[in-house]
Amino acid sequence: MKIREKGLTIGKLPTGEKNCITDVDGVMVGHVTLDYPLDATGNEYACTGVTAILPHNGNLFREKVTAASHVLNGFGKTTGLIQVNELGVLESPILLTNTFAVPAAAQGVLQYMLEDNPEIGETTGTINVVVGECNDSYLNSIRLFPVKPEHAMEAIRTATAEPATEGAVGAGKGMVCFGYKGGIGSSSRKIEEYTIGCLVLSNFGKKEEFQWARYLLEGEALSEMADGSIILVLATDAPLSDRQLKRVAKRCGIGLGRTGSHFSHGSGDIVIAFSTAHKILHLAEEHIETRTQLRDDHPIMNQFFMGAAEAAEEAILNSLSQAATTTGRLSRVVNQLNFIRE
Repeated sequence: MKIREKGLTIGKLPTGEKNCITDVDGVMVGHVTLDYPLDATGNEYACTGVTAILPHNGNLFREKVTAASHVLNGFGKTTGLIQVNELGVLESPILLTNTFAVPAAAQGVLQYMLEDNPEIGETTGTINVVVGECNDSYLNSIRLFPVKPEHAMEAIRTATAEPATEGAVGAGKGMVCFGYKGGIGSSSRKIEEYTIGCLVLSNFGKKEEFQWARYLLEGEALSEMADGSIILVLATDAPLSDRQLKRVAKRCGIGLGRTGSHFSHGSGDIVIAFSTAHKILHLAEEHIETRTQLRDDHPIMNQFFMGAAEAAEEAILNSLSQAATTTGRLSRVVNQLNFIRE
């Protein structure tokens, strides 16, 4: 259950109909979850997966979207963010997975895009694929590379605009947050005629740092957990420039901090943001391009800052609220977090 179904409300802005990143029209999410033993003893276990976020259901290379990223703390192994920030566009699905699966996920999304675009690397340039990661090695046999390129391709192909499945699914299968089972969470906010949505891959924090502890039933803490990470994907249908997207993305750090994170030394805390308001054609004859965008000094921008903070915080709490107790490698168990009403 999402935390709102348990009587807890985050922030002041209204949510979208699904309270999910897929409230942004056109955005789709797909998961592939790996959950099985890798040897006869069960000590080695695949407890991991891949999550794909697609800005729209068209050809993302030929119809790019405006994008930006913001690094809160750079202890991470993402791909593609340098070019996203340089050019201000996203031209592939965003893939989330575990740390050692970044090469496999990148190969999978690349193969998928090459199949759809035979001109890439032939009559036009190459493509910039974006992959984010968190370390799930407490539960997953990360050294055995259970994630393969075909899993990334399947996550893209099965993506839908339905409410995204949350918790211990896809890339979130093996993740741990505040000593409890974390993973995938999502939330959205309505701002006048626009929507802003956030999807997170949560894998950070110690139990004693959790700012919502007053809403917990007592459970087992994991004292051996080290610094973790979080990837936040922010989507909106508002006409924001890449510079404005970066400004909004920074406010996700407020929501992350409200949960108890202080962006630890070994934590990769990264936001990837995009707007679906404009389709930027890969090939166009005109040398002038015209776009509309919101005014920086209009009060609505403060609403987007608030929306990013609220959606990020609630998405993290939903990742905890939705995740079930999970058993992984070496028979390790991470318990679900049980929210109670105050």
